[in-house]
Amino acid sequence: RMEGLGFYTLPTGTEYRGELKDGMFDGEGELLFPNGGRYRAVWHRGVPTQGKYTFADGLEYKDKKWHYCDGYDRRFYTEICSGLKPAGISQLTNRDPPRKIPVGCYDCGDGFYNPETRVIVDYKRRFLRNADDDEHEWIIQTCRKAQGKTTEHKPNP
Repeated sequence: RMEGLGFYTLPTGTEYRGELKDGMFDGEGELLFPNGGRYRAVWHRGVPTQGKYTFADGLEYKDKKWHYCDGYDRRFYTEICSGLKPAGISQLTNRDPPRKIPVGCYDCGDGFYNPETRVIVDYKRRFLRNADDDEHEWIIQTCRKAQGKTTEHKPNP
């Protein structure tokens, strides 16, 4: 079994770097996610006992007194750090410019969702998961959809 300092890459592309004991995360270590986020923690027998998640853009998650994008301040983290855009120029996502969404698909935060196939792929177009009914409804009601308009060919009468 794995012991000492090391790293382990999960099938999802998430990588663990840190202390291992008896084949489990044990001691100080961090998970590095494919989207650029990281979770640094102290682990005991594979379970984090204390830790901190940092998003890819540097925003640190706080489980208490979390005020990011709440009802009073709806700015994205990049807007907090760099300021708002001039009037008339919208910033649609924290990433500016936003990712180009494939036609007919939605950007669901960790990848693109195709409602016809109900498949979510990451931003490099690798399979992530199939959406269940609840996730499908949430994505359709909440997430940004591709702006491209499909036009249907209409024959001349």
